[in-house]
Amino acid sequence: MLRSILLTGAAGALGRRLRPALRQGFAQLRLSDIAPVEEAEENEEIVPCDLRDAEAVERLVSGMDAIVHFGGSLSRNDWGSVMEVNIAGTYNLYEAARRQGVLRVVYASSNHVIGMYPRSEQIDLDAPLRPDSLYGVSKCFGESLSRYYWDKYGIESACLRIGSALARPNDERSLATWLSYDDLDQLVLRCLTTPHLGWTALYGVSDNDRSWWDNGKAGYVGFRPHDNAEDFAAEVAGSASALDPADPALFFQGGARSSHDYVDEAARAKARRERQAKP
Repeated sequence: MLRSILLTGAAGALGRRLRPALRQGFAQLRLSDIAPVEEAEENEEIVPCDLRDAEAVERLVSGMDAIVHFGGSLSRNDWGSVMEVNIAGTYNLYEAARRQGVLRVVYASSNHVIGMYPRSEQIDLDAPLRPDSLYGVSKCFGESLSRYYWDKYGIESACLRIGSALARPNDERSLATWLSYDDLDQLVLRCLTTPHLGWTALYGVSDNDRSWWDNGKAGYVGFRPHDNAEDFAAEVAGSASALDPADPALFFQGGARSSHDYVDEAARAKARRERQAKP
């Protein structure tokens, strides 16, 4: 039984959303962020922390049974930011968890670890990682790191490949990737309360008719989403603007992050021919 939970990224949009469910579900909730966090309520405490500071992270983790790790940089391709916060910061957190005897981590990964799959392909949890950005690369690192700490030290982890966590879907892509707030709460709570978690990845997605992702191989966790983006399909279609069918953001699952700096096959072939033609 887990009693004390640490929530990183508590000042972020999803951290604020998760806070009431975690406060109600567990005896002690420790909230942390580099940004200001709203005033603590009953059975909560606020401990500001910069994930880049290993000693501060060690103190932050002390006394916790489990960690819900939603802190990190959202930068798309700023290597300095994703390296310092998402890579080094996640290492600091797992190493502190090992040293402090933490039992379980729920890690906010991202759908951008598989963003370079085409939308025409449905994938399950065995699909090889295909990140669409340096941000996605940093989340691949976090998943691999969490697996290392499970295999070597027995720290259980769930890596949540979160789609579009929103109050309601807001564009065509999110009709496939939407994760409702209620389903987000359920997903995190299931990962914290299932008797045996081990290590697993999970797609953070609601029960959408158009979903590209299959969670069947992690069914033992007990996540059963209730919401469906199709309920909003007519509303989304009515507000949609014209889309460029040649835009790779419409071809790849990662959307805009997939298209950023994307060089298509024709351009790659041209560059190869030019290099080969040089004396």
